[in-house]
Parts: sequence; C-alpha cells; structure tokens
Amino acid sequence: MNHPNLVQRIGHEQAHALFSTLQTRALERQAQGELPSHTLMQRAGLATAQLALALTPHAQNIWIACGPGNNGGDGLEAAIHLKRWGKRPVVTWLGTPELTPADARQAWQRATDAGVTFAATPPTQFDLAIDALLGIGCQRMPEGHIAQWLALMHASESPILCVDLPSGLMSDTGQWLKPNGPAIRNAQRHTLSLLTLKPGLFTADGRDAAGDVWFANLGIENTAQPTAWLQAGTATTSPRPHSSHKGSFGDVMVIGGAQGMTGAAILAGLAALHGGAGRVLVGFLDDADHTAVAAQHPALMVRKVVDLDCKRATLVCGCGGGDAVRSVLPRVLSTAAHLVLDADALNTIAQDTSLQQLLKNRAAKGLPTVLTPHPLEAARMLGCSAAHVQADRLQAAETLAQQTQAVVVLKGSGTIVAQTGHTSVINPTGNARLATAGTGDVLAGLIGAKLAHSHDAFLASCEAVCTHGSVADKWSTQSPTFDAAWLAASVR
Repeated sequence: MNHPNLVQRIGHEQAHALFSTLQTRALERQAQGELPSHTLMQRAGLATAQLALALTPHAQNIWIACGPGNNGGDGLEAAIHLKRWGKRPVVTWLGTPELTPADARQAWQRATDAGVTFAATPPTQFDLAIDALLGIGCQRMPEGHIAQWLALMHASESPILCVDLPSGLMSDTGQWLKPNGPAIRNAQRHTLSLLTLKPGLFTADGRDAAGDVWFANLGIENTAQPTAWLQAGTATTSPRPHSSHKGSFGDVMVIGGAQGMTGAAILAGLAALHGGAGRVLVGFLDDADHTAVAAQHPALMVRKVVDLDCKRATLVCGCGGGDAVRSVLPRVLSTAAHLVLDADALNTIAQDTSLQQLLKNRAAKGLPTVLTPHPLEAARMLGCSAAHVQADRLQAAETLAQQTQAVVVLKGSGTIVAQTGHTSVINPTGNARLATAGTGDVLAGLIGAKLAHSHDAFLASCEAVCTHGSVADKWSTQSPTFDAAWLAASVR
C-alpha cells in the first residue's frame, strides 16, 4: 500500500487514470468500511496541510473556507495541523454540529479542542486561501456565503489551494458553475485531488479552475477500470531506419481550399509533410491556377481533385472546403482508404443523411475514419447546441463516436479522443495560443501523417493531438510570431 500522505504533482511525464464521481464515492465507501473511523478525513486534512506548507512555506495568515459537508471536514483537519505547525489559520465554517456528517462533526470538535480560530467573516488579509467548501458535492451554482467567499478568493492575488476540486467545478465534466463576480486575477491556483483524479480537472473549464493539479490517493489502492485517461504529454518520435524511403511513410492527400480559403489546405498539407508523411498531394476545390502555390511550396504536389486516387492514400478532407466540398464527399466517403474529416466536411455531413450513412458504412468496411470537430461542429453533428457539448465534453465525444463509428477528436481545452471500444483519452498539452485561425487545419494534416504511417486511427490521433499541443507549449517569445504557419512548420 502506498504511503497514505504521499502527494504528487500531476505533470505530463506519464499517463494517469481518471475516475467518475460515482467511482470516487464507491471507493470512498469501501475505504471507510476498511479503515478505523475518521481515518480517511484525517489523511485528507494532513495531505492538504502538507501541500499548503510546501506551496507557501512563509505564509502565516491562512484562510480556510469550510463548507458544511465532508469537504469542509477535510479543511478543518488541515487547520489543526497548520496551527500545530505555528501558522495562524482562520476558519470560516458553514456547518453546524447538529447537521454536519459524523466525520466532519468530529473534525469540528477536534479543531475546537485544538484552539483553531473560527470567524463569521473572512479575514481582510491572508497569505493563502484554502477552498474546502464543496468538493465533489457541488450540485448547483454556488450562492450565498459560498458565492461571496469564492468571489473574494478569485479577486485576491494570494495563492489558492482547492481541496479535491475547485468549488463549483463539476467533477465529471469540467463545467465550472462559478458565481458572477470579479474575474480571476492570479495564476497561483492549485488543486489537491483526493482518492482519485477526476476528468473535470483536465477538460473544459477545469484547467483554468484547477491551476496546478496535485494528487493524494490517501493510501487507498484503486483497481477500478478508469472512466478516461489523461495521456502522457510527452511526444515521442521514433528514429527512421536508414534504409527507408518516402514510400515507407505513406502518402497524404489533402482536399480543401475552396475559393478564398486556399491557406487552409496549404496548412494541412505542410503539417502532414512536416509531421512525417512520405509524400503530400494537395487538391484545391476552386478553379484557380495554383502554379504559384506549387512554386512557393515545392514539396507539396499540387493536383486537380479529379486526379486524386482516394484509394491509394490517407485523405484529409474539408480544410477550407466551403460548399464546394459537398460534390466530392460521396466519392471520398466511399473510397478513401484512411480518412480524416475536418471543418466544412463535417458541417456538410451534419446536413445530409445520405452522407451520414456513407460515413457509418466505412466502419463496416474496416476503413479507419477520424473526425476533428470543434464544439460547434460537434453540436451540428449531434443536433444540439455548442453549450450542450461543452457542458459534458467527454459524453459528447463518446456519443458522436458511437453514432458515427469513427474516432472523434473533440478539440478545445483538454482535447478528447474517443472511439467506441476504447477508454477515452484527454490530452494535457496545448494552450490558448492555439485559439487562432488555421491551427485546426494543422492538426488535421498532422493526424493524416500519423495515420498514413501507422493506420491505427485512435493511436495516431492521440499522438498527433499531443504533438500539436506540445509545440504550442514549447513556443517562447524568442521564436517567430506564433501563428498556424509557424505551427505547421514546427510539428514533428
């Protein structure tokens, strides 16, 4: 059994299993049945206090905001240790001894006996704030004192340590039900996840809400099947054999670039080329003369769409396709050996039931397909709103994968890769620099390159998403201006 108070920072070096609220509660009940009474909460409080001390060793005035449930009990236990260690914790507690759960009531009694200071209102100044208000018990938008205290924390420049979850963050989805109030001004946010790591910490609003994520399993071994995986964020590139040639790494064909959107197809093609494809052919969906494109990018083989043999390569379709992509989709869906569908290809399929059936038929034929929607494109395919998709990104991606029998790469903060029969993966790399035009085209081209080489659509998508985000993470002010063109040239 692991040491019960071991706290580890969740970085990108390795994959981590993620568990739902139901799984976490089941594990908690199991542990409480096997351990002496109150042991789990005491371990949680000690882990919280230890991390608080490690993060802010010089902090003296520590505000601990405690809710009425067991999350508040964890905070009360932390206050006991911090006071013993010479700190000055001040607890604002929303519970009452008569209505508080047994473990939390015992923690209150212990804190009272230890001489912990309780206050009706938060201190005006504090070196550290500990959010022990709701944890996984959040069911609705915080209100009343909870909302007021959270607003005070969010407006502060002092570090914040959230116990288990930031209050208001939904454990399974990453939807953050934060009350209206001042915007978050500080970047010193930390979350100590207890017992399990939760999907909501790593997708949707979770990354902003949680800040740096830490984990303490409290000495409890968890053997359950994860609901998702946080994939390792370190992109790896296998060395190429000296005896290889361009045919060893597959061909990628890009179809897109309708009138006025030539750049999208070029970006996808360049990403495929730099991402390792042996040859890249680009077919534009307009009638323009692309001699200049061929001269500017001689490594891209410019062709007419009608001359592309979809059966011979991995096809990336839809980047800047506009309405013109509609005319080629029946042939693409029916014949492409390996297919990545992006942007306007997805929007067109969402409007046409016959194209939807052709998409489903690909799985029956054993033809790998990857869809790369952003939330609005996913919503169109699912027949719902983008807000509905964002409210539960994991479920939306898995539903779309089930409906289409394809691999779905749902882009956004904490990009999700889902395929029926696989445990979904959340990607930890990337940042807001990717929120600019053309970066999605780059990702589509990069997935095409990985798919052309491995033919495993799920693994190719995971690898490409990781690499795509890692490049953005490694960008520095010493590099050229960050844009999609630079990104396409930098993926490897």
